[in-house]
Amino acid sequence: QVQLVESGGGLLQAGGSLRLSCAVSGRTFSTDAMAWFRQAPGKEREFVAAISWSSGSTYYADSVKGRFTISRDNAKKTVYLQMNSLKPEDTAVYYCAGGPYYKSNHAYEYDYWGQGTQVTVSS
Repeated sequence: QVQLVESGGGLLQAGGSLRLSCAVSGRTFSTDAMAWFRQAPGKEREFVAAISWSSGSTYYADSVKGRFTISRDNAKKTVYLQMNSLKPEDTAVYYCAGGPYYKSNHAYEYDYWGQGTQVTVSS
């Protein structure tokens, strides 16, 4: 089993920055990819970004390219999402997810999920 715990969410104004963290524990040998998804009220869960533990390769949704950066610290088994130039439309619960392939951008392709952390951006 793999356990994921997100942290770092909060309330901030548009244009601000925030860094989310996802601490990973458990049997992670089959989980090369880590991703961030988000879900706004009344909307489907949406892919944000993903990274490969082994290669560091990254993959982003078009809506966040140039503003968000995903990174990982293999020694700490932690994945980060640096979010800059935040917009009100970025408001959502952000989830960390683990799966086999970093270019997977559908929620059903990921096996493990955290509990989510709320990010609220005011205008």
